[in-house]
Amino acid sequence: MHLEPIPDHLEVGLKILFVGFNPSIRSSETGYHYANPTNRFWKILHEAGLTPRKFAPHENQELLELGFGLTNIVERPTREAADISKEEYAEGAVLLREKIEAYQPNAVCFVGKGVYKEYSRKRKIGWGVQEDPVVTGTIEFVAPSSSGLVRIPLDDIVDVYRALNKYL
Repeated sequence: MHLEPIPDHLEVGLKILFVGFNPSIRSSETGYHYANPTNRFWKILHEAGLTPRKFAPHENQELLELGFGLTNIVERPTREAADISKEEYAEGAVLLREKIEAYQPNAVCFVGKGVYKEYSRKRKIGWGVQEDPVVTGTIEFVAPSSSGLVRIPLDDIVDVYRALNKYL
């Protein structure tokens, strides 16, 4: 089975660029970011006050109108992030940095500590704004993954994302 990458949703001057690990199988099948029914991304954005309503995955490009972009550190779809090779992460980190430099979002929200670890090569990472950003002048913000597999209570995840409102 050949799975297709999904398109980025990017433009210059974004308020927040959300960066995930890579597309899920469901996202590849549909062409939409965060399309797995167990993924809570859309619910989290709404409950955190970032979107005026809960968007559906097929509306993902409408986030551009709100100043939000979507991309991934690795474009190859997999069943789980554990299927991504170190080489793919290294290549993806270079490409992601190029995207951030080209599009210059105000803030970059890494949807999962693991995404930021692979991008920054840093090991000690807390939630929220990171000191010493990889791309100077960009706010690098780390939030919990929106995957349904994450064991952090949803209210706690929403609280972390709520801090992104100051960048709107």
